[in-house]
Amino acid sequence: MIKQTLALLGLLILISCKKEVSEPQSDFTVFEVPDYFPQPKYNFSGNPITEKGFELGRKLFYDPRLSVDGTVSCGSCHAQVHAFADHGLALSAGVDGKLGRRNAPGIFNLAWIPEFMWDGGIHHVELISLAPLTDSVEMAHNMEDLLTYLNNATEYPSEFEAVFGSAEITSYELFLALTQFQASIVSDGSKYDKYLRGELQLSADETQGMDLFNSNCSSCHSGVLQTDFSYRNNGLDLISNDPGRGRITLLESDIGKFRVPSLRNVRLTNPYMHDGRFPTLKAVLDHYDSGIQPHPNLDSELQEGIELTEYEKERIIDFLKTLSDFELLSDQKFAEPTN
Repeated sequence: MIKQTLALLGLLILISCKKEVSEPQSDFTVFEVPDYFPQPKYNFSGNPITEKGFELGRKLFYDPRLSVDGTVSCGSCHAQVHAFADHGLALSAGVDGKLGRRNAPGIFNLAWIPEFMWDGGIHHVELISLAPLTDSVEMAHNMEDLLTYLNNATEYPSEFEAVFGSAEITSYELFLALTQFQASIVSDGSKYDKYLRGELQLSADETQGMDLFNSNCSSCHSGVLQTDFSYRNNGLDLISNDPGRGRITLLESDIGKFRVPSLRNVRLTNPYMHDGRFPTLKAVLDHYDSGIQPHPNLDSELQEGIELTEYEKERIIDFLKTLSDFELLSDQKFAEPTN
């Protein structure tokens, strides 16, 4: 833990003192901000996307050799077919079949997120890969050994040199390359997006579901990104075995609070909650209707629960399904390289 903390501090210092990186190559556009989205939190001006940089990041993302035993890649737990979440698993399997501690969320629209992980323990998108790469139940590498591997690999030094101008691979360039790929994954191709752009209309059931959603759920899952990025206790347990945000702040008042996830692609990223306890959207709505536990830190919005009829739950689910971006699932730019 001390070693990881020191590594994180070192990377934060590097990020705050960015050096010059190569200029973007012309005629290559992979990251575009939809005009109805807010401005991203991450500014690519300090890490300009190039075709070679993006492809290097994609290769690293799908390379299982980045795990200590060569069996687990970033893409193992963040599968494109599930909107870059895991394959319907509550907890992901890492090296030696060890299970992770929390559910793997979909990694899309990362450029808009101010803080990362369920507890907000990472504050910069360029650092999000550090945790899975070094966690003992995920990819279980240490940075020194991983960099030794990359620098001695047949192909990687020349590929990093082509992007960053140096064949010596450091953690700084490693995370910049991964960010060029991961932060470029934008989800804006759902039926809901097409409705927002005026390209089509929602059905009567979907429209009714949207109205019910807006009146019952949008205080937390707000805006076009379907989240206000806050940390809330939603009454999962009377006693929190996982302290959530409290693990980071060490505040009693933050125990059992977790970051409000985006509901974009929610139909594709089951199961739900930080521990994947609910297998279906119906189970989630049942929880808010009748399963909320009176935790001391229970969010004020949920003190009385959210009373819903079975019919209303069905309509809300109809709307939630419109948030599925099937174009993202088949976009070959983000697929695993074939060579």
